[in-house]
Amino acid sequence: MAAFFRAAALLVLLLIVPTPPDRGGIPPRWNPWAPLRIADAPNVLTPLKLARLGRDGALCRAVLAQAPLQSTPVPDREVGPGCRLADAVRITRTRFAVDSPFLLTCRAAVSLALWERHTVQPAALQLLGAPVLRLQHLGSLACRDIAARPGRRSRHAQADALDVAGFTLGDGRRVTVLRDWGDAEAPAGRFLRTLHRGACRSFDGVLGPDYNAAHRDHLHLELGGGRYCR
Repeated sequence: MAAFFRAAALLVLLLIVPTPPDRGGIPPRWNPWAPLRIADAPNVLTPLKLARLGRDGALCRAVLAQAPLQSTPVPDREVGPGCRLADAVRITRTRFAVDSPFLLTCRAAVSLALWERHTVQPAALQLLGAPVLRLQHLGSLACRDIAARPGRRSRHAQADALDVAGFTLGDGRRVTVLRDWGDAEAPAGRFLRTLHRGACRSFDGVLGPDYNAAHRDHLHLELGGGRYCR
């Protein structure tokens, strides 16, 4: 609770002081003017710092370079009506191996790196007793509308979203959202729910199987579409 009020006070200070004051004594993770660091666990300032990365491509790329992630920049371009890539990267490996490369905006890639470091791997070790080695996904970039809202583009249309389907562990076990979400008391079900809650600290929007049938087989993780965790 004390940390929450400390962060709230810093946010108020940010609104009323246009330039950074003397930063002495403020830890970087609680300093709203300090760049985001992937080594720091997400807190209430994380959305503010992620938003800043969306406005400063050079800063975003510098932050992303802190992650054990293999990526290459891709040119800004239109990918369809109302769909555009801007400041995006092609990811061939995250902290984990991936089944196939995918595209994400730089800031979404930073969010993914935060989630993997501070939620996914710790939860796997604690709840399943083995590290995650591979991430299975259902894709990122897709020039389409939100399924339930025709005429409104999905965050997938800008590569600001990733659909995560499951994981392979170091001992060979596989955990999938489709198979394992339903049993909330089993270790795999608890693991997936921990990942869902943790993603809400690293992304703007998170949808899981309890939201609707369209998400029965994946966790939808996005930036830029509003704050929600369902």
